[in-house]
Amino acid sequence: MRGVRVDLNDAFYFVQVVEKGGFSAASRSLDIPKSRLSRRVRQLEDDLGARLLQRTSRIVSTTEVGAEYYRHAKDALARFEIAETAVRRKTNAIEGTVTVSCSVGMAQFGLDQVLPRFLQDNPGVTVVQRVSNQMEDLIKGGIDVSVRGHMETLPDSSLVQTRLARVEWHLFCSPELHDSLDRTDDPVALTDHPALVLGRPGATHQWVLTGGEGQTASVPCRVRLASDDMSTLKNAAALSLGLVALPAYVCRSEVAAGSLVRVLPGWTAGRPQISLLMPSRRGVLPACKAFLDHLKKEMPAVLAGGAGQPNVKSQK
Repeated sequence: MRGVRVDLNDAFYFVQVVEKGGFSAASRSLDIPKSRLSRRVRQLEDDLGARLLQRTSRIVSTTEVGAEYYRHAKDALARFEIAETAVRRKTNAIEGTVTVSCSVGMAQFGLDQVLPRFLQDNPGVTVVQRVSNQMEDLIKGGIDVSVRGHMETLPDSSLVQTRLARVEWHLFCSPELHDSLDRTDDPVALTDHPALVLGRPGATHQWVLTGGEGQTASVPCRVRLASDDMSTLKNAAALSLGLVALPAYVCRSEVAAGSLVRVLPGWTAGRPQISLLMPSRRGVLPACKAFLDHLKKEMPAVLAGGAGQPNVKSQK
């Protein structure tokens, strides 16, 4: 398919001249100078390489090829107007599809509450959620927004990154296992206990803990279970199978119910940042903007809480 070689406005001017019966009437209707109108129609004829109008001192009429061009141009302009109206409706109405990607943990313990409420408040919007612990190419995947946690700056600087919150990770275990731990605030004492780690088996796992005064300690993990699923790790910890490091908000309910307790309350196991990632700021449709606004408003509250103290600082 070859590109259009004529100015669409010139085709519009030609159609107006034909329908108004001449340049003078079209000039008055469009409120533009007659000389400009005549120049644009002549430019259209030059671009097409054909005479479209017969001009005399009194009347203007179409040539045979001009009459055919008029029929096609009028139909094309009408279809273009329909297309433009459809786009303008999409860019003004909160409707359409929003595609969001996130990790398994974020889907289970964050968006599981926030996403349904958004749909409830916006009946004209459809959300497609893609859940994976692997970061997907947003542009190739047609993803509007990704919700991701990360300790360091994300490598793809071309993405638009908005900080949503910082979330503390803590060490947890069952009350029974906690009773068997040495009564010490020294992280090294945890080395001999089995660890339930987030990640793949075979890797060297360790917890890097930070104390209240900024001191750090590395704790090698004696891995009993390695999993990409936070829910599995949390359940295993409740069954006294080992210690686990998880976001505070993930274990909030279990801590409140007493099935998990926090280990070494004076230490944290990380403070990753939760970010919203987008391919671009330009051309964000109202449905996607409404979803982003909803996440910024609701997610910090969902991510807050944990072991009896606030663990999240939102970005306002």
